[in-house]
Amino acid sequence: MKQNQKGWKWIKTFVRDLLFCLNCAIALAITSALTKDLSTTWSSILSIITAAIIALILTIVFVRWEGLKLRDVGVVPGRHSFSRFLLGFLIGSFLASLQPILVMISSPLILVRTREINIVSIGLNLLLYLSVAFREELAFRGYPLRSLNYAIGPWGAQLVIALIFVTEHVVGGMTWPQAILGSGLGALLFGLAALKTKGLALPIGLHSAWNFVQWLLGFKNGTGWYKVVVEKGNEAKVELVGGISYLLVMGMAILAFYYWKRGPESSSK
Repeated sequence: MKQNQKGWKWIKTFVRDLLFCLNCAIALAITSALTKDLSTTWSSILSIITAAIIALILTIVFVRWEGLKLRDVGVVPGRHSFSRFLLGFLIGSFLASLQPILVMISSPLILVRTREINIVSIGLNLLLYLSVAFREELAFRGYPLRSLNYAIGPWGAQLVIALIFVTEHVVGGMTWPQAILGSGLGALLFGLAALKTKGLALPIGLHSAWNFVQWLLGFKNGTGWYKVVVEKGNEAKVELVGGISYLLVMGMAILAFYYWKRGPESSSK
């Protein structure tokens, strides 16, 4: 009887999580449509911030529905939140820089400084990637991950949320291989950071720094502060080396967080 009750509880939590993530995705689609006539960067920033606010409101509703508290899902800031965000940003910046370095060491690729990017563009893109990280961590590593963690344990929760995270990116235009290897590994890393610290500050720092530094170095969306230049005929080699270096860097980071021992202060967000 107890086994049946436990199984039913997990199914109800899973259905709620799917409903929560679906509503977050719908909110993002609607806000993107409503802001599409603005300039590209401001359109993205406004739509994502609005979607993040909606995700926070949904979190409050679903947490109460689940019979939990906001503190139980890591969305209430604590006394260590800012320092953990900074730590995450430093770690994310290191990882995002290490991957291009490995690629440049192992393949015919150089970075060329672009003239189009100025301090305003850099500031806007920093705000954009901070907004993206906040929205995605709230939508995936907040209520959904933590509620599933209570129901089926950390690895079951990680796999379910990673699959949902990958699916959203496929719907957004990625191929399945790109989403599984890129977003999937990212989901595992950010999820581990959230579960280890019982909060979202550190994964938000990791996530935003990874995207922002990769953009700065020209490894995201083509051009940032630098532009990637590959010798003609070596595109396939550079792509292969880039994929392998990404797997190495993310794998190293996932292992490091997996073996990271939480201190007594880790219960503070």
